[in-house]
Amino acid sequence: MTRSARPTSRSPRGPQQNRSDRPGRGAQQGRGGARPATRRPAAPQGDFETPVSTTPGLPPVASFADLDMPAGLLSTLTREGVTEPFPIQAATLPNSLTGRDVLGRGRTGSGKTLAFGLAMLARTAGRRAEPGRPLALVLVPTRELAQQVTDSLAPYATAVNLRTATVVGGMSIGRQAQTLARGAEVLVATPGRLADLIQRGDCKLGDVRITVLDEADQMADMGFLPQVTRLLDQVDPEGQRMLFSATLDRNVDRLVRRFLSDPVTHSVDASVGAVVTMDHHLLHVTETDKKDTVTRIAARDGRVIMFVDTKRGADRLVKKLLSEGVRAAALHGGKSQPQRNRTLDLFRTEQVTALIATNVAARGIHIDGLDLVVNVDPPMDHKDYLHRGGRTARAGESGTVVTLVLPEQRREMSRMMVTAKISPNVVTVGPDHPELVRITGAQEPSGVAVVIPAPVPAQATPRKRSGGGSGAGTGAAGGAAAAAGSRGSRGTRGSRGGRGRGRGEGSAVASSSASSSGAGGSGRGGYGRSGNGGAGAGAGAGRGAGGAGRGAGGGAGRGGNGGGGGRQRRASS
Repeated sequence: MTRSARPTSRSPRGPQQNRSDRPGRGAQQGRGGARPATRRPAAPQGDFETPVSTTPGLPPVASFADLDMPAGLLSTLTREGVTEPFPIQAATLPNSLTGRDVLGRGRTGSGKTLAFGLAMLARTAGRRAEPGRPLALVLVPTRELAQQVTDSLAPYATAVNLRTATVVGGMSIGRQAQTLARGAEVLVATPGRLADLIQRGDCKLGDVRITVLDEADQMADMGFLPQVTRLLDQVDPEGQRMLFSATLDRNVDRLVRRFLSDPVTHSVDASVGAVVTMDHHLLHVTETDKKDTVTRIAARDGRVIMFVDTKRGADRLVKKLLSEGVRAAALHGGKSQPQRNRTLDLFRTEQVTALIATNVAARGIHIDGLDLVVNVDPPMDHKDYLHRGGRTARAGESGTVVTLVLPEQRREMSRMMVTAKISPNVVTVGPDHPELVRITGAQEPSGVAVVIPAPVPAQATPRKRSGGGSGAGTGAAGGAAAAAGSRGSRGTRGSRGGRGRGRGEGSAVASSSASSSGAGGSGRGGYGRSGNGGAGAGAGAGRGAGGAGRGAGGGAGRGGNGGGGGRQRRASS
């Protein structure tokens, strides 16, 4: 597939920024996706004036079949049950498939991932990446969004024989480097971890012909703008760039003006408009009633995501809910990535029904069938409000967003609703108020404390063990050596002891060489393996008759946790 003609020169790139321009501590925490616990100042509000395209864009399509895409992608869409394109997909794909730069705005859950993903995969299909040199790059602000993008694109990438890699903070950088060394055509990354891999020499972006910035406004808000700028400076300057976001405020304007060339702009949804399938409620509560109100909402039949300001606040609320009988778990930047993944799996399978989250979950978390989001602590600005609420009413489903508002927060929340162009239902409630029950399904918790068992990580298949109890092993050296100066045969390895307590012992039968002339050799003793806490020992000896001296070897196995390694000591002649 050839891309359409584009201007031969881009707007001048600014001077390369120093490494010291990296985000400060708050952004470093967000490197792998975690948001800082402290609240940031409100970002500048209002959309910037989007650039006017000098080349007319192609009209939207009514069906995926109308698009010039590989048959593998079309068949996978059908198999995945995606029969008709969402508006943002119908509007952007005809242009992105031809190689045009795209500036797309659509609310969360509107199908942005496939909007850029299908074009990226279609235009990359048939190419093969060299080790450490991806061909397409997707930059996202959080680990969760990176995983969601990877999971969403996985069946389509497989259909066109493309390899994907995900690099985010909180995971082993060594393993990520190994994945890149094996070769990956499509790379999904958070800016901080990708910058680290480039600095280590594990990744080079010179072959990247397609670059996507997903949720670019949040990357700017989190302080990643200098890093993103440096990364975009390293990709092919004549490649395709696509920028997608639910909001396009003035923080994003710098990226658009500098890196997008004559982009086709599609604003499918107003950046601050309410979703028609989403109900908004401001529930005025007192400080005294707030905790009980939150507990009753969390005890509802069905799942709920509750947003709080801080990691500590999330952990405290989870502890209280568990003591009241609510199956709750926390999701925040203080958790490792594997812990966060396991928590989300528990929530998806309804083993956890109340997910208590900081803004780390405000973008990039997709939970099918989630119909209620509660702002226990009101968000800082209208963008955070929209993205928190965007966890429900996704892909045409209905949902409810509830914000608990204390008396001193009422004026600020009213202004935020005006900015977001939302007309919420406002009502004063208490824990037993009928409107609280009607809106949220709140009910009295069981009061019986529950414990969410920690998921057991996958274990490697254990090696076969023999014996038990004391865990004993023996080793025997081979029989007599046949020739003068020959080395006694190595003792056989003692069997590994069982898991029982006690002491393990190993022995080796000495071997002696037959009488002959020549230099004497040394017999190599076997060694034993112990059980838990046991010790194994093995010894072997070889003697060369008529030779100059003799050698002896001894070994000892060190026990501990089911086994130990041998240690050999050579005697001087």
